[in-house]
Amino acid sequence: MRSLIQRSTFVVVVLLAWAHAASAQTADEIVEKSIAAMGGRAAMEKIKTRVMTGTIGLRTPVGDIAGTIEVTNATPNKSRTLINVDLTSLGAGPMKVDQRFDGATGYVLDSMQGDRPITGDQLAGMKSNSFPHPFLNYKATGMSVKLTGKEKVGTRDAFVLLMEPTEGPATRQFIDAENYMPVKSVTRLTVPQVGEIEQSAEVSDYRDVDGVKVPFKVEVSSAVQGFTITLTKVEQNVPVDEKIFAKP
Repeated sequence: MRSLIQRSTFVVVVLLAWAHAASAQTADEIVEKSIAAMGGRAAMEKIKTRVMTGTIGLRTPVGDIAGTIEVTNATPNKSRTLINVDLTSLGAGPMKVDQRFDGATGYVLDSMQGDRPITGDQLAGMKSNSFPHPFLNYKATGMSVKLTGKEKVGTRDAFVLLMEPTEGPATRQFIDAENYMPVKSVTRLTVPQVGEIEQSAEVSDYRDVDGVKVPFKVEVSSAVQGFTITLTKVEQNVPVDEKIFAKP
């Protein structure tokens, strides 16, 4: 009887180990499932430009302050973000921030803090990023992706992928363990005059635009700032003047 129990226990252990191995997924498999969930590689690779407009709510000690935001992207990694916020309630007047990146260099036109080039971790992160999503060609850029486990994002389980570019800060990407949609990213970066901070961005309210799912809500938080972006319009493959990405 004892030997029978031992053999049965051994069989159960083996079966459990096999089931775990069969259900285990690699980082590459999770990436591919996430691409499929977002619309598929073929549909995503058709996207060459994207123009997004909406509102931005800045979190301040005296409450949220609303403004407008427009984000323009173009392949392979060009971007422009234009933000207008009225800070009169804080005694500062209107603020305009125009951040540009042409694929190699970045520049910020800032009515409050002065115009300046983008440098350091922020510039390196822009260089290692790719549009419409870094999952599409991370191997070609030399970026490594490792599966580090699972964590909760809200009430849901998420796979955690550590994405390490050849240059610049690493990013942890959180992928919903059921539907494989990206739900959060966390990056540690060094900010001039502040030091090292951890910045997280949670994305939600995915909507289908030309066969590709785009998050219409982004909540960004760190030790130095917090804001929520709510998109109202997304257009893809529209004509874009390349000059808007360069320093004027």
